[in-house]
Amino acid sequence: MSTIPQAYLDTLDPLIATARKFMEEGQSLHPVAFVGNFTTGITVPVLFDTSSSEAKDGSSMGIRQAAKDLDADFVAVIMEAWSLPEDKARNYQAILERYGSIAASPYRVDIVTISVETRHGLWLAQMPIKPMGVSKKRRTFGEPKYRLFSEAQGRFVGLLPEKDDAMTVVGGLH
Repeated sequence: MSTIPQAYLDTLDPLIATARKFMEEGQSLHPVAFVGNFTTGITVPVLFDTSSSEAKDGSSMGIRQAAKDLDADFVAVIMEAWSLPEDKARNYQAILERYGSIAASPYRVDIVTISVETRHGLWLAQMPIKPMGVSKKRRTFGEPKYRLFSEAQGRFVGLLPEKDDAMTVVGGLH
């Protein structure tokens, strides 16, 4: 399955619209994970801290615990981040060595990143953040275009608890 199932989009689209609205009103996006269970119909937000490695580790443990407690079918993470333009991405390691981080490099691009971990795979979307008119506070981002990633790694991957049986989504996946 290479496209994200519609059942996830039906849940996520309103959350993404709310995140976009916050940015368009001049607010920053606080990192948040949405942990959801299709059987119960419950989706809960879990705010988290990305200020340090220790905070990130603690936050990922908190998200994992929420996913376990809810017997979650998905975890969606929405946050602001930095990336490199496509023409600079291949120089990632050299940029890190020279500037110490993507954030400190002159090539950084502000983005909104969305990861959606499901029983069917991990989908990621990154949208550049664009200013709205002449405002320095009001910003927006486009519609997510999800790509399936099978080799993703990191502290915010593998957030779902193990399940013994195959997941069934109420209403179907497509």
